[in-house]
Amino acid sequence: MKLNWGTGIVIAFAFFIAFILFFVIKVQSDAKYDNELVVDDYYKKERVLQAKIDKQQNAASLKDKVAILNESEAIKIVFPSGFDATKIKGKVSLYRPSNQRLDFEIPISISVPYLLIPKSDLAGGRWGITVDWEYDDTAYLNNRMLTL
Repeated sequence: MKLNWGTGIVIAFAFFIAFILFFVIKVQSDAKYDNELVVDDYYKKERVLQAKIDKQQNAASLKDKVAILNESEAIKIVFPSGFDATKIKGKVSLYRPSNQRLDFEIPISISVPYLLIPKSDLAGGRWGITVDWEYDDTAYLNNRMLTL
């Protein structure tokens, strides 16, 4: 059988389409290429945006600000020195942009003005740290991105 140009072009297009479809199906079916949302319930979280902005403004208005330090063995979160550490309540959320399964929260219950998070519990890479805390019925929110 003799192939002409038209038949060759049709066969080339068919192979190209099959090649593209193979990769589309592979990416959609392989868990390694998971297309999960970064945050569950995205639209519900968007509604609380104004409260979050108010907390960030409260934190920015503090004279002595919260410090999130990347030390050799741990992440150290230092609260303002003028505050009674036993009255500070809240949570620290560690958010991994590349893998939602690594996200976790730590409740704030301290007797000294700082909180240590051991690096041995964290995988290397980029982490978002959110400190959502309250002191004397005033809410505060501090954020920082760290690379470990």
